[in-house]
Amino acid sequence: MTLDLLIRNAVCVSHNGVELADIAVRDGIIVALGHLGHAEAAEVINANGLHLFPGVIDTQVHFREPGAEQKEDLESGSRAAVMGGVTTVFEMPNTKPATSTIKALKDKIQRATGRMWCDFAFYVGATAGNVSRLANLERQPGCAGIKIFMGSSTGDLLVAEDEVLEKVLANGTRRIAIHAEDEGRLIERKALAETGGVAQHPVWRDEQTAILATERILRIARKTGRRIHVLHVTTEDEMAILAAYKDIATVEVTPQHLTLSAPDCYEELGSYAQMNPPIRDERHRQGLWKALAVGIVDVIGSDHAPHEKEMKAKDYPASPSGMPGVQTLVPLMIDHVNKGNLSLERFMDLTSAGPARVFNIAGKGRLAVGYDADFTLIDLKKKWVIEEDWLQSKCGWSPFTGRQIVGKPVGTFVRGNKVVWEGALAETPVGQPVRFQETLGHE
Repeated sequence: MTLDLLIRNAVCVSHNGVELADIAVRDGIIVALGHLGHAEAAEVINANGLHLFPGVIDTQVHFREPGAEQKEDLESGSRAAVMGGVTTVFEMPNTKPATSTIKALKDKIQRATGRMWCDFAFYVGATAGNVSRLANLERQPGCAGIKIFMGSSTGDLLVAEDEVLEKVLANGTRRIAIHAEDEGRLIERKALAETGGVAQHPVWRDEQTAILATERILRIARKTGRRIHVLHVTTEDEMAILAAYKDIATVEVTPQHLTLSAPDCYEELGSYAQMNPPIRDERHRQGLWKALAVGIVDVIGSDHAPHEKEMKAKDYPASPSGMPGVQTLVPLMIDHVNKGNLSLERFMDLTSAGPARVFNIAGKGRLAVGYDADFTLIDLKKKWVIEEDWLQSKCGWSPFTGRQIVGKPVGTFVRGNKVVWEGALAETPVGQPVRFQETLGHE
């Protein structure tokens, strides 16, 4: 058997559990797993001491292109992704112009091709004006599905009224991603953000702002029979509500909300801790971990949303919400593994098998024969400190710089291509559009 790549002696985290195995790759596909003896390949890598996972899939990133390339672009954002062990990303539609038309979607795919280091798909944003076209838009090649912003967003991407939300959910069949914050309550409480500094952020955008929106979209999803994916859930209360809707609703949490808590994060980081929905107090952080432990949480997404340092340094509330995260997703969550907060198998489920299951990704998310050879290799025992010179994002900062971590990604393979190895980037980007089981006939 002629092989392109053979990875030997890896501790593989897969459907078989955790076991020592070799993995053989040909034409970008896994062709054999197990103890492969005398097999030979064009490239052989000894992964002795390393843990090998299905390639990590980050299903929520904002790479800012087109329209705000000074913050990030598709090349730099995807470079940050692969340096952090992420092999696939789904990018959000709140760019300028917004990704709300076939033309804008095709433009992003064209921009990404030949420039992105990881595989990619793009969400299409729902608007009041494109409701009738959503069923067609969600079936376009390279589309990750539809995204709804129920709370403040850019341009015409805000969809706040129940009547329009119901029309959006009634048009199409694929799972819809939801940013659930109640716009009416945000407007009513805006004055609370005007005094007191950034510590007011979770006071203005309080728990009830999130709970109201999540309850509303769940009712509408039940009425229309539409599957939804609730992004960056931040409250213990929402998790209790979502538990009763697991037949139609999947759930994402971010490493930031699992790791940071108020008021400490605002005292230490100021506006660098500002994101939407906000980092909340320790009760909610612990509530997210409890929900993760009992299986309510399906996916970990970074919500990578970079801004320049000079913008984040503005006085609140003029400072923008959002923080980078795609490069630190794997280190933070592996550090949590080492602290005993979740198992290796659960990490794998949340970052590869889970995203593949939720979004019906074709050929990814599993270490199995016939699947894409996307791998994230991690030195589970490596002790290191996150420093700015490791970061690849254009913004040049992270809320986690200076944090000591145990566990570091050392190898990133995309469809058998060695994109990152021991901190060195390959010469040529290899990213391609993700394929989805629900749209295979439309490619």
